[in-house]
Amino acid sequence: MFTSQGPSLRDLAAQALSSTEHGYDLLAPTFDHTPFRTPDRVLAATAAALRPLGPFPAGLDLCCGTGAGVEALLPLCRERVTGVDFSAGMLARARAAVTAPGARPALDWVRADARALPFDGAFDLAVSFGAFGHFLPAERPGLFAQVHRALRPGGLFAFPLGAPPPPTSPWYWATLGFDAAMRVRNALWRPRFVMYYRTFPLAGVRADLERAGFAVELWPLEGFGRRADGSPRCRLVVARRA
Repeated sequence: MFTSQGPSLRDLAAQALSSTEHGYDLLAPTFDHTPFRTPDRVLAATAAALRPLGPFPAGLDLCCGTGAGVEALLPLCRERVTGVDFSAGMLARARAAVTAPGARPALDWVRADARALPFDGAFDLAVSFGAFGHFLPAERPGLFAQVHRALRPGGLFAFPLGAPPPPTSPWYWATLGFDAAMRVRNALWRPRFVMYYRTFPLAGVRADLERAGFAVELWPLEGFGRRADGSPRCRLVVARRA
């Protein structure tokens, strides 16, 4: 939840009326004190699942925000870790907050749009946390194609994906209402602020990853438990470039 160090209602209103990029520039100083930051528990579970496959020479955190995912990557990579985000404000916070433990792995910060990454066969592992709601469904194929191009053959693209809440959950109705409000906002106001909670379904995501050239596996993150039907509450999507 929000803390006393988090953004005020006025700050959130200003963000909501801005573009996605500028909104995150505004939110950057207080972002780590909001519920929008990926919980440490999710970061740790992802790193633990990937650790047996490493160490990886070079890692990429896509849409790195204030750098929490980069911190999770550092122990998994030998040579280099790169954080990419299109918000200058978020990158500035990341640079100030995250330091490499020694000369290796080297740590880089790159300002770039994930839909036009400036990399070609540069990484062995790419991760992303909590950013996919900023991409419309029609943008997913292009986004995944960019990640595919940024990875070396055999490289992995991994990200946690929680199960959708059932209709009996208050979160189901909260996310439904939020997405409806965002659609109305973006229909009536410019610039758009793209953030949706229900536009990244597992079946569609898996199909788009496979069309981009990935072989996809789903790993249950058992620490988050299982739903009544036995399915995992959270999975790690692990997509390998051929």
